[in-house]
Amino acid sequence: MPSEPRDLREQILSTAKGLFIQQGYHGLAMRQIAESLDVSKAALYYHFKDKEELFLAILEAYLDEMEAAIDRILAEPAGSVEQIRRFVEYVLAQPAEQRAIIRLASQEMGQLEAVSRKAFDKIYREKFIGKIEGILKAGMDAGEFRSMQPEVATWTLLGMMYPYFYPAHAGNASLSEETIRQIVTVYLEGMEKR
Repeated sequence: MPSEPRDLREQILSTAKGLFIQQGYHGLAMRQIAESLDVSKAALYYHFKDKEELFLAILEAYLDEMEAAIDRILAEPAGSVEQIRRFVEYVLAQPAEQRAIIRLASQEMGQLEAVSRKAFDKIYREKFIGKIEGILKAGMDAGEFRSMQPEVATWTLLGMMYPYFYPAHAGNASLSEETIRQIVTVYLEGMEKR
């Protein structure tokens, strides 16, 4: 039975993720998570010292997945335009609850201690924002995109995608390929050098 603590940790992360998305950081208590899992609060605290540590573990796990996906995209032989297209397709093809983690991170960061926010911001930049900026800057340097601040181009892209980070926007289904294609087209046609 040595795998039980690991299995319970994964169950806690999965259940808590859904509850945080539904109720937000402030609206959710550890007691509710324990009740949803039918375990004691002590079992939760065995794995996570508090709600903040649990919340950050969910966000960091998602950032690890995003970093791995972006690294796979970067490893493929393609220009920056195609890399941005693949990135948007990857993110928006995820189930709505998975996409909602990005929104959750941006909306709920203010609830955390300043030290935690600063540490998370560093990871967020390294694993996610900085990588997108890198793709866009490489595209600008190569003449695929018009020259502008990569940070502005990154936040514009994420701003276009942001409404789709709400589970209610698309139900629990993934977005259709046509919807994703249209979002990519709207962004890239404004970015592509003509």
